[in-house]
Amino acid sequence: MRKTLSSRDLTTGVVWKQLLIFFLPIAAGTCIQQLYNAVDGMIVGRFVGTVALAAVGGSAAQIITLLIGFFVAITTGASVVIAQIYGAGRTEDVQIAAGNAIAVFSMLGVLLTVFGLFASRWMLTVLQTPEDTIAGSLLYLRIYFLGVPFILILNMESNMLRAVGDSFSPFLFMVIGCISNIIMDAVFVIVFHWGIAGVAIATVASQVLNMFLLTWKLMHTEESYRLHFREFRLKGVYLRNMLRLGIPSGLQSSMYSLSNMLIQVGVNSLGTVVVASWAMTSKTDGIFWAVSNALGAAITSFVGQNLGAGREDRVKACVREGMILSGIISVSLSILIMSFAKPLLHILTTDPAVISTTYEMMLYFVPFYFTWTVIEVLSAVLRGAGDAVRPVVIIGFGICLFRVIWIATLFRWIHTLPVLCLCYVASWVTTGIAMFLYFRKGKWMDQGRMVLEK
Repeated sequence: MRKTLSSRDLTTGVVWKQLLIFFLPIAAGTCIQQLYNAVDGMIVGRFVGTVALAAVGGSAAQIITLLIGFFVAITTGASVVIAQIYGAGRTEDVQIAAGNAIAVFSMLGVLLTVFGLFASRWMLTVLQTPEDTIAGSLLYLRIYFLGVPFILILNMESNMLRAVGDSFSPFLFMVIGCISNIIMDAVFVIVFHWGIAGVAIATVASQVLNMFLLTWKLMHTEESYRLHFREFRLKGVYLRNMLRLGIPSGLQSSMYSLSNMLIQVGVNSLGTVVVASWAMTSKTDGIFWAVSNALGAAITSFVGQNLGAGREDRVKACVREGMILSGIISVSLSILIMSFAKPLLHILTTDPAVISTTYEMMLYFVPFYFTWTVIEVLSAVLRGAGDAVRPVVIIGFGICLFRVIWIATLFRWIHTLPVLCLCYVASWVTTGIAMFLYFRKGKWMDQGRMVLEK
């Protein structure tokens, strides 16, 4: 099996070094994307206004996370299958599996675009979006949904490259996409005064550029997993396992999003300033979630390749060293974020009410990010091993249902911002305990043997 500099064999070498080297480009790419998000928020907040910031980052963001997140999460099922096939040395099958996945997600993207264009207003109404932000949210959503097919293919191709050990190429193309996005934001919003439409067009255009670069890379590489047009078709090969692993991941993403959308209704009930502040928190502490998700993606690919190669000893070592790495990262980033939160908020917006409220929210979230470590690492290991259903059940009860009950009871009785924020930390602790107990007792490694079946 041919592996050159762009693809990394994760089945040999020192575990923590291999994991760290593979993780760093993913983390760097997601951090740069968060930097872009911060710049994007600054441009909207300063040059379009607080109402526009709430329109782009409020209910519209929740809808995008729910719908796009569901299908993007399904691509992780394909990446687990590809990682295990690649680890087992069956590179010809990698081409077949990847081609099938790209064809499927292209079709799903078109269907989702049609749905989004017609259902956006209804979804905004269901979320009780503030009246002064509905028009802007609707405009942003309809433009964004036009780019959905490209976004799904982009994520599938990025996950495929990571599955075969290439985390650098997705990072490089993400950097190019983010830089082009910032440039187009500045031109469309500041120079052309296109407002929310300019932000949406810049976002979609940069994603399309990123997708074409990844496609070019996959079709012109000299690696053994090079793609060919003849493989871009619907076939049953490996699709069953891709969907078996991917759909639970999609449901998990949707459960997160649905619970967050319910919380968004609570946020909306507290006024436009709180809505804008809620959106601003993702611009300031988003770096933690980006790095945490990057580590999860690295662990999933690492576990997938090693189980495919029959290296269960390295999988167990990855659990231990992944937990240590995640703990160090979470504590360090929490300190860094809180140290620079106020100066960053003053850069992003000039509204003193938004600055004050956002900082208050962060005090309830950021110091407790270390509690997320267990969930991120163990769920990533389980995904890589092909155990898809049980972790979703745990997260469904521990995070999603827990938050729904919290909002329907405690927040309804005590209608304050602190009570709204604290439901997150409470759900992290509850789910982390449940995930650890299942991981210690569950026979999750046996699931990996099923993934290699066609």
